Amino acid sequence: MIVEERMYTLQPGKVPDFLKHYQEEGMALQTRHLPAMVGYYFTEIGPLNMIIHMWGYEDLNHRAQCRAKMLADPEWQAYVKKVQPLLVNQETRILNPAPFFKAKLEALAKAGK
Repeated sequence: MIVEERMYTLQPGKVPDFLKHYQEEGMALQTRHLPAMVGYYFTEIGPLNMIIHMWGYEDLNHRAQCRAKMLADPEWQAYVKKVQPLLVNQETRILNPAPFFKAKLEALAKAGK
């Protein structure tokens, strides 16, 4: 299993707006296509105006398949157009779990479905 960490930097002061849109619309659309939300956070200390979310996948091929389906969804495309003006920057990292954490990550992924 791998984890994708996505970090969005938002326009100053726009975190509440982004979270509201995501809670009301984006989360249902995204979880329709992506298998396991491992975490969803916003920053309080350090670099501000950031949203960080993490998704578990079997491997890079699984990630590519899931994301291709999501990106092809017209409802997702409409949602992205709504929140895109709030974004300043996006970053993505792929993380491999430490050997002793694999079972815990799989349990988190199952709970996040």
